[in-house]
Amino acid sequence: MEFRHLGRSGLMVSEISYGNWITHGSQVEEEAALACVRAALDTGITTFDTADVYAGTRAETVLGKALAGERREGLEIFTKVFWPTGPGRNDRGLSRKHIMESINGSLRRLQTDYVDLYQAHRYDYSTPLEETMEAFADVVHAGKAHYIGVSEWKASQLREAHALARELRIPLVSNQPQYSMLWRVIEAEVVPASEELGISQIVWSPMAQGVLSGKYLPGQPPPAGSRATDEKSGANFIAQWLNDEVLTRVQQLKPLAEQAGLTMPQLAVAWVLQNPNVASAIIGASRPDQVHDNVKAAGVTLEADLLKAIDDIVAPVTERDPGKTESPAQRP
Repeated sequence: MEFRHLGRSGLMVSEISYGNWITHGSQVEEEAALACVRAALDTGITTFDTADVYAGTRAETVLGKALAGERREGLEIFTKVFWPTGPGRNDRGLSRKHIMESINGSLRRLQTDYVDLYQAHRYDYSTPLEETMEAFADVVHAGKAHYIGVSEWKASQLREAHALARELRIPLVSNQPQYSMLWRVIEAEVVPASEELGISQIVWSPMAQGVLSGKYLPGQPPPAGSRATDEKSGANFIAQWLNDEVLTRVQQLKPLAEQAGLTMPQLAVAWVLQNPNVASAIIGASRPDQVHDNVKAAGVTLEADLLKAIDDIVAPVTERDPGKTESPAQRP
């Protein structure tokens, strides 16, 4: 495993991080989820990402159980706040009330006294940014989080939040966007702003919900038991990629993966890690062997001619519009 600094901070994170958005507490039974976390630890992953909303808070509980007994100082545990976690009007968003109640709930479920990174899961247009950042500052100053991050924020929002963070003397170090060969909307505005501000990307869906694994074939129904056939595991989200033009071009990537000595999933994860502003790529898994396969993307350097060949293949089906940052179609 290789490690990178998160933003301009001193915090080191594993290039591959383990996330449990649509697995723990929903798609994957607890025993299998525990086995996947064990596999992640065995392969050198130290960075684990979750959120209070995943599986209705159950994902945090499962991750807390899976990491119990591990040396806490050797782990980087990330979670998030924003999406509804209850029926009340204040059980959502980035108000001071919701942030303060949510951090306590997350720490309880994760069985830890602090998280290394506490992230705003989306931008809250109904709460003043000053209120949100002041609440985050109190969380940090209380020792309940070491660093602050955001997810799917636009460049202008990052700039405003970073300015407030400096005033409040708290470290805003990361953004967590969707990023893959097929979804590159952060490259035009978010990445340049982040590089200027000292903010890293922790990217989710580097395999475009599994499409870049190559298992979905043009003109054929999705494989039985795959993510595309399971509504609990993001079938609606993956649908945007399940058309013959995209799938045909993905199949054309297979010779390039073989040329590089990589599997298709390894090529997809290695590709996002070629961006120096990416500190870590989040992988998920329903089986331990998937973890063992994906981590082999760490430390891989893709040659310039290979990167160009990839671009030539996927360019017609790649989304680059920066206006689609924080797209309503995106899942939490």
